Amino acid sequence: MTYPATLAEALTQSDVLFDRDQLNQAICRIAADIDVALQGERALYLTVMHGALIFAGELALEIKTDIEFDYVHATRYRGATTGSELHWLREPQCDMQGRTVLLVDDILDEGHTLKAIRENCLARGASRVLIVTLCSKIHDRRTPGIQADFNGVDLPDRYVYGFGMDYKEQGRNLPAIYAFK
Repeated sequence: MTYPATLAEALTQSDVLFDRDQLNQAICRIAADIDVALQGERALYLTVMHGALIFAGELALEIKTDIEFDYVHATRYRGATTGSELHWLREPQCDMQGRTVLLVDDILDEGHTLKAIRENCLARGASRVLIVTLCSKIHDRRTPGIQADFNGVDLPDRYVYGFGMDYKEQGRNLPAIYAFK
C-alpha cells in the first residue's frame, strides 16, 4: 500500500474503529481491573513514550490505588510506518527491586518492544511486570511469550493511528482510533 503524505489525506482513507466514548469505557474497565489486581500495592507505573502518553494519562486518573510514575522511551518505528531494530532513548530511573511494574503502552502488535522492556524491568529486579495496553492487534505474528495482562480493545490487522498512535508522527492527538480501509 502507498500511504498518503498528510494526515488529512490519511483520514479520508480511514475508518473510525473506536471513538472517544468507547475508549473511555475500556479505560475505566482496565483501571478497575488493575485496582483489583494490585490489592492496594503501590506499583511503579511505567509509561512507554510517546505512543502511550495519552492512554497512560487517562488511565492513571481512573486508577484508585496509589502509583509511582516513571517512563521509558524505546522505539522501533522512529517516524516510519514499519518497525526495525529497538532503539533506547531513555531507560527508567525508579528502583524496581521487588516491585510490581505496570508497563503501560498504546498497542501490542508484534510485541518486540514490550518484550524487551519487560525483560529489562525483570533484570532490574521487578517482582512482576503487568502489561497494560489500550489495544492489541489480532494476528499470528506475535512474539512468543508476550501478551497483555490488561487490554482495552482488540484491533484488526490494519495500520492504525490516533489516541497516541501516530501516522508519520502526526495524529497522536486524535480522540479516536482510525485504521486505513
